[in-house]
Amino acid sequence: MSSLDHVVFLKFGAYQVADLSVNTIPLKVTSVTIATNKTIPSVDVPLSGALSGESITAALDLGMASKSITLQGFITDTVITKTWEEDDATTGSKIYTPIEVAQMIHSSVDSTGLQPYQSVNELLFLYDSKVDEKGRQRGVDAGAGTSTSVSIPFNYASRGADSTLDNYGTVISSPFPTASTDEGLKGFIRNFDCTIDSETIDISFSMTFEIAKIFPNGKIATTIADAIS
Repeated sequence: MSSLDHVVFLKFGAYQVADLSVNTIPLKVTSVTIATNKTIPSVDVPLSGALSGESITAALDLGMASKSITLQGFITDTVITKTWEEDDATTGSKIYTPIEVAQMIHSSVDSTGLQPYQSVNELLFLYDSKVDEKGRQRGVDAGAGTSTSVSIPFNYASRGADSTLDNYGTVISSPFPTASTDEGLKGFIRNFDCTIDSETIDISFSMTFEIAKIFPNGKIATTIADAIS
């Protein structure tokens, strides 16, 4: 089980060290909706039902799908720690008010990957796992006698190395997470809505995060800056 105070985090592009308290925004989330939509061209086969009495649809699986995560929750006073490029040292933890956190996320949506200390490029939410990356029951198969669990981030990786276990038939597979600090879901915030209510100090929000490879990123910005300076 996780000992963390939060299980959902937004990671800034500047996140580098395996520390979920640095360059992240922890979120209090009440619901998570995962949507995976297969993109596959299909066509109804003409006259297929004339011979068999059953029509046939032909489909070509090109390995495409769209993936998104929708979050519902609320924002309270939040402790956030950031690092800066100038000295590469943490500024120390700061307590941000709910509206300050909401403004930070809105600003992130309005930015690009060229601003790594402003933009969010990864969503991480943890869940309890009782089967490890090699398909073994945690605790039991290790000789502990009882089943145990660890918190790992949700992603679309499968268990096993290339061409083994669930990854049988793959050539280049993504690593299945083994720790809470492993990579979550890379992408961008498609939309972020929040409600400021005079009857409460908390701010309710909804967010849709779309999984994608983001270009450009902060490394390109650094290269450009070095070239023109």
